[in-house]
Order: sequence, then structure tokens, then C-alpha cells
Amino acid sequence: MTSRRKFVTSLGSAAALWPVETSAQQPGKLWTIGFLGADASAFSAWSTAFVAHLRELGWVENRNVTIEYRWSEGRTERYAEIATEFARLKVDVIVTVGSAVPTVRQVTSTIPIVFAVAIDPVGSGLVESLAKPGGNVTGLSLQAANLAGKRIELLREVVPQLRRLAVIFNVGNAQPVLEMRETEAAALALGIEVVPIEIRRVEDFSPAFQIMKSKADALYVAIDQLMVANLMRILTLALGARLPTIFSTRDFVRGGGFMSYGPSYTERFQRAADYVDKIMRGTKAGDIPVEQPTKFELVINLITAQALGLEVPPTLLAAPTR
Repeated sequence: MTSRRKFVTSLGSAAALWPVETSAQQPGKLWTIGFLGADASAFSAWSTAFVAHLRELGWVENRNVTIEYRWSEGRTERYAEIATEFARLKVDVIVTVGSAVPTVRQVTSTIPIVFAVAIDPVGSGLVESLAKPGGNVTGLSLQAANLAGKRIELLREVVPQLRRLAVIFNVGNAQPVLEMRETEAAALALGIEVVPIEIRRVEDFSPAFQIMKSKADALYVAIDQLMVANLMRILTLALGARLPTIFSTRDFVRGGGFMSYGPSYTERFQRAADYVDKIMRGTKAGDIPVEQPTKFELVINLITAQALGLEVPPTLLAAPTR
């Protein structure tokens, strides 16, 4: 296991580097990938990484592969509708996130499904086991031992007065509910009280932050499609409430969040292209083991820290990788 730490001092974007094209198998066939995400803008870096690596593997859009993008806009009720459309289009493989898999799988048990990110694939019933997923589903896990506890420990180094931690999560999604429970257990073990904040729809965000203003010292965001689709709303409300936030992905920190610790979602989506490549070259999805992360990034936005009046300890900035 390795980890990297990064400190964000300015925001920007990087253009994708397109490699030299190579030829894929079965020339003449136009393969179709159904890509189900939350929001085109929020998923931009992840979908770009996926497409770029596909190209490295020899799959070139509109030459030997086409991608049908569909966006749920953070509404889980859209999953069945989109999955049904993919089945009607007879896509060859579906790429999505773990929270969408149960619904998509209800629509089709034959089209291979690759999840680029999932919190607990076995515990949430997405696969039979990591080594032998079975069925038509496989992908990449975000799970590793004590990640929630590590995030809280790092947050407390910068917010030493942390006594009450709000955890905002989509109560209608099994995966962030699992993450909330893990976070609550880790926080209690560290002597920190957890304030669960349940979200069901976009209208719940503003009232939730009104509650958090007086009841929490910091905020833990359990990521799912609803949170991703409302990224800027969360960041704006958190800054207005002067709440330091911690996430599982650096992408929210780049957008103005305070801190993140976990595997790179961009890298997870990039690796998802390898799974799609194997499937389109003949391997059954259920025979491809689920991959667990081995690299973790600590990312702190120093601009947001300054705006919140927080000082990042020199020991955290200079500490060796852990």
C-alpha cells in the first residue's frame, strides 16, 4: 500500500494526452459502451480518463467503439429508465458506479456491467466475492481497512477541537449508508460524536446545513451520485456554514472542498477501461476479479483552509508518507 499527499494552492485543469492509436480485435465491428453517471460536468475528469485509456488499449471512439452517455442527475429513479434504454440499444457493456448496479442488474442479467467505484462490493451484494465476482458484474472497489478512521484522524489534526462530526449521506442508497455506519463506528472509537444528516433529494441540502451550523464542528461527505451531482451546492453551503469538509476523493477538494483522503476516482475510472477491454476481447465479467485500491492520496486545499481560518500543522505538511 502506498499513499501520496498533495496540497492544492490553485485550481486548474489539465488536457488529456492522446496516445498513438493501435488496432483492437474484431476490426469492422463497432462495439457499444453504455456509460451511466450522475452529471456530465461532474464526471468530466473521470469519463475523460476512461476514454483516454480505452484509446491506449486500441479502442477509438467512432472507429471501433461508440459510447452512449446517460446522466441520472443524481436521481436514483433514473437508473431503471437508463438501464432499460441500454438494453434496448443492445450495448455490449455498461460502465457505471456501484450504487447503480443493483437496479441495472435487475434490468439485464446478460449485458456485462463494470462498476468503476464501489464502497463495499461484497457487503452490498454486488458480487459474490472479490476473487470470483460471478454473474455479469465486476469492477473496482474503494474499500480498504479503516479508511474512515484514517480520514477522521487526519481531519482532527487540522481541527483539534473536533468533538461533533456531521456525516451527510443519501439515506436511499445502500452504499453510503454502509459508509456512514463505518464512519460512525470509527468516530465513536476516537471519542467523537456523530451527527447523521440524511439526504433524499436536492431540496434537503439547504435545511441540512442549517442544522449542521449549530450541531457540528466538521463535515464528512459520503460520496454517491446525489452528492456528485450537487458538488457546488455542497461546497458553497459548507463554506457558508464555515464547516471544514472531508471527502473520499480529491475531485471535491479541487472544486473548493477542504480535505480528502482515499484512492483516486480518476484512476479508478481509468482502470475500468482495462475491464471493458478484457470483456470486449472475450473474458466474462464474472471471471475478472474485483480490484482493491493500493494507493491513497491525502489532499488539502490550502486556500479553503485560509478561508476557514484553519492552520495546517507543519507536522502534517512535512510528515513522511503514511
